[in-house]
Amino acid sequence: MPPEGVKWKPHNDILSFEEIIRIAKIMTYLGIRNIRITGGEPLLRRGMIFLIKELKSIKGIEKITLTTNGLLLGAYLNEAGSMGLPDGINISLDALDNECYKKMTGSGFLHECKNAEPAAIVPLIDRLLEKKITVKINCVPVRASGKPCNEKEIVPIAALAKDRNIFVRFIELMPLGSASVFQSVPGEEAAAQIENFFGILKPAGDIYGSGPAVYYSLPGFTGKIGFINAVTHIFCETCNRLRLTSEGSLRLCLSDEHGLDLRALIRAGAGDDEIIKEITEAVKLKPRSHAFKNNKEGMSEIGG
Repeated sequence: MPPEGVKWKPHNDILSFEEIIRIAKIMTYLGIRNIRITGGEPLLRRGMIFLIKELKSIKGIEKITLTTNGLLLGAYLNEAGSMGLPDGINISLDALDNECYKKMTGSGFLHECKNAEPAAIVPLIDRLLEKKITVKINCVPVRASGKPCNEKEIVPIAALAKDRNIFVRFIELMPLGSASVFQSVPGEEAAAQIENFFGILKPAGDIYGSGPAVYYSLPGFTGKIGFINAVTHIFCETCNRLRLTSEGSLRLCLSDEHGLDLRALIRAGAGDDEIIKEITEAVKLKPRSHAFKNNKEGMSEIGG
């Protein structure tokens, strides 16, 4: 989180739920089967339970997942009921140490939120497992460079998978926007730290989900450890993802600031056939590889 926070967007500038649902239905016609709701923090938007219910009801959609920082997750679970829950939840958790967590996330601004510390988030993982929801923990390790760092948190976070059937993933920092001033910890270094403490990482073999993570087993561990090495091991040739920003821009790649303005098409009265044609032509321009150095936007603006 940048120290100054993120730019506020007027409500009319972002897609309505009805517009999101319409685009999702169009996408199923084009072959999309899985939807991930990201942000920013998606649980800050009122009505998220309604949106998930509606997306789950779309014919052709097989899986709905949600990425959250977990701070509002407890209240959400209390209200959602079975139909308002996604199939899987990814929790962004960059530290278990409270002071490190506050420096990394800027959650010190959320002094009124009782869950603004990792100690309150960890019990929610067990609640999700009780509800048979797939849980993945995302950690982005960065090392000291005059900025907040969490390199020492790699081993404690990996340990969350020891007695829980969850997936703990370590993601190489993508140098987008304000994140470009941080120094990344390569996936191989994170793996070495884990092996030095827990033993040899053995390839899990099975494919878990449709993402780029590569998973490993550890001796005595119930869960799995995963690595998403987007910078040191480019996997762009297998990328089959599209991103829809809150303002309605269809992004073909995280590193590309340009996209198809679906909001403008919808609000200009375009029919489904016209939108399908525009999307089909846009996807042909999906880049072969990322170019993070060319992007000034932050991850929260894109929806990574």
